[in-house]
Amino acid sequence: MEMGSSSSPTNAELTPNSHLFTTPQLPIPTPVSCSSSKPNTFVEILSALPDFSTIVPVNKEETLLSNSVDLPRGTPRCSQRSSKLVRVVDLKPHDHCYYREQIRRTRMLFENLRVCSIAEDEKNRNMLGPHKSTSWDVKAATIMKQSGLWLNFDKRIVGNIPGVYIGDVFFLRTEMCIIGLHGQPKAGIDYVPAHQSSNREPIATSIIVTEGYEDDDDAGDVIIYTGNGGKDKNNRQTMNQTLECGNLAMERSMQYGVELRVIRAFKYQGSISGKVYVYDGLYRVTDTWFDMGKSGFGVYKFKVVRIENQKEMGSAVIKLAKSLRVFPSEAPPKGYVTLDLSKKEENVPVLLFNEIDGVHEPLYYKYLKTTVFPRNVYEHGNGNGCECMGGCSWDCSCIEKNGGEFAYDMNGILVIGKPLIIECGPNCLCPPTCRNRVSQMGVKKRFEVFRSRETGWGVRSLDLIRAGSFICEFAGIVLTREQTQIVTMNGDCLIHPSRFSKRWEEWGDLSKIFPDYVRPAYPSIPPLDFAMDVSVMRNLACYMSHSSIPNVFVQLVLYDHNNVSFPHLMLFALENIPPMRELSLDYGVADLQF
Repeated sequence: MEMGSSSSPTNAELTPNSHLFTTPQLPIPTPVSCSSSKPNTFVEILSALPDFSTIVPVNKEETLLSNSVDLPRGTPRCSQRSSKLVRVVDLKPHDHCYYREQIRRTRMLFENLRVCSIAEDEKNRNMLGPHKSTSWDVKAATIMKQSGLWLNFDKRIVGNIPGVYIGDVFFLRTEMCIIGLHGQPKAGIDYVPAHQSSNREPIATSIIVTEGYEDDDDAGDVIIYTGNGGKDKNNRQTMNQTLECGNLAMERSMQYGVELRVIRAFKYQGSISGKVYVYDGLYRVTDTWFDMGKSGFGVYKFKVVRIENQKEMGSAVIKLAKSLRVFPSEAPPKGYVTLDLSKKEENVPVLLFNEIDGVHEPLYYKYLKTTVFPRNVYEHGNGNGCECMGGCSWDCSCIEKNGGEFAYDMNGILVIGKPLIIECGPNCLCPPTCRNRVSQMGVKKRFEVFRSRETGWGVRSLDLIRAGSFICEFAGIVLTREQTQIVTMNGDCLIHPSRFSKRWEEWGDLSKIFPDYVRPAYPSIPPLDFAMDVSVMRNLACYMSHSSIPNVFVQLVLYDHNNVSFPHLMLFALENIPPMRELSLDYGVADLQF
């Protein structure tokens, strides 16, 4: 039996989920662990000479990229971005793991700050009446900058940013500024200004290609990109452009052969900003000319060509996923075994995809929407429910059980990970739309279980998943300790919830900002002492792969009973997960013998 796979680039260290179960007949590969120490990265310094021909190797101390998260609090910071151009080369697999973790934690901290700021502002507004709204992403970014937590701030990286993968998605431009992917909060061209450059010539390092510009022509691998300037607030060309600033930087990058990072922006329903930004890899400017634009004004145009032998563009994958969400059921694309593995148990159909071989194993299990607990668990009941007829408020009794704070924001995003979250239950008078009923409402994204060439089965989404949003429950048949011993002897498949890594501790952790930050310890629960049998009945979560750098985490939740020893295992996104990227969990298998 095979469960889970690891085919995405984030999962170089992954091992199949089958390690969790008693399946000794399967071969067990040795997992690759990711080191937490800084790698000895070699960095090339691009000289200020016009031809950039001099490559200067730097010593070990200088080669380490600026990962401000690791620097002591109070370290002096420059308020202006550096003009030093560097290119990162010769990254080893463990280097990629290290930088990926740095990027992941920095992005998570930004999102946690932003969501917590919204929650705080909402609470103050509710208690004190009208409250001045604020741009929460700017507030979060400012706090991180003041704390010295922006990445790559003292170097301008040419080429790929270590830890950022092609296909990574961003909902806000400020988030790209924080990690150094694109340092301009508004402009489409990011560049080193002439006054900062030692040879007094600007150099472009990244561009954002946005839908809707009348003179742009985006064919994917080849882009005709219109320069900056001469536009009004509605992006209409109202005067001629000039060869200066970003436009001159693009021309100079062409002359010097400096590659550009290309980020595509397009409208996306449900996005915080109304847009989504996707990193699509490295391009080069191969030609430039001055032309008459459609509005009758002169514009500079740049032919930008994608460098070969890169991973498929993230924007292309998103468009593919969008087309798959609407394909007709009578003529599904090749490889789809069934259009609903859940047999209508879930709110949204779960697809099963296999274009590799004829194995259709997931079809043989009965689909289980939610965990089945022993009858005695429900003897605790659900207690007295709240009386919030129109939806829960701050004085709700269920909110009090969670420490007096809402567990989710108005969009259903988890604010802070906790040992346990108590949602409103069957005895509560609040409606199904109550914001304290997020995880019990079931799957809302379109998922597919797919066959992986490497290790077996995996799970991916056809929708873009926001960090902190609910994914699904990890469902199975709960067994007592005595039942577990019997089932183990029979060699059946068991999940041990106590082994899951406590990744919930990372979501909402603000200790790098506030030294006196204390991780939530309430509501508290005893150690989990039960197992879940998935040998006959299971859901899509059972096919998620294992990773030491996961993008999904387990949050314990109660809603249909009050027995804290038997919570539901609810899965939430630890980061923004693009469509078609594999979902992974940290099953906590480090203590097993591989």
